[in-house]
Amino acid sequence: MKVAIFFGSISDKSIMKITAEVLHKFNISYKSYVISAHRLPDILSNTIKKIESEGTEVIIAGAGLSAHLPGFISSKTILPVIGIPIHCSNNNYGSLGGIDALISMVQMPKDVPVATVGINNSYNAALFAIHILAIKYKNIRKLLIEFKMKNKEKFITEIKQHLLS
Repeated sequence: MKVAIFFGSISDKSIMKITAEVLHKFNISYKSYVISAHRLPDILSNTIKKIESEGTEVIIAGAGLSAHLPGFISSKTILPVIGIPIHCSNNNYGSLGGIDALISMVQMPKDVPVATVGINNSYNAALFAIHILAIKYKNIRKLLIEFKMKNKEKFITEIKQHLLS
């Protein structure tokens, strides 16, 4: 397993599923865990130790509201942690549209780094993990370069079609 995906609630599954789909396209192995940093901190700490011993290289963690999950994980490991702030629309606590989670992640205290993507942007979190792994793995680097070239060609084709119509 190269990537571990964490999220704090089952309600985050639809957002986090996109992360798994992108990793799958690049043939990157992963495991996912639903563990609340607030409700199950001991289980989360033990799981972090376990995934480190299994050779995990990057962690992606999505959380909403106070969004402590990525920071908690970062405080327990030296592995890179990518945080996904999640907009929790169906809660009884009031919603700030994910801004609360975004600020919680980007304002981590000194010595607790969390690379943070946009609200609900689990797609970019997966791509960032792929970029990190592409430094070490030639097969992932090759797939990433091909992916970027295809996207570039698609974009150019779309622009040409739009300009001609």
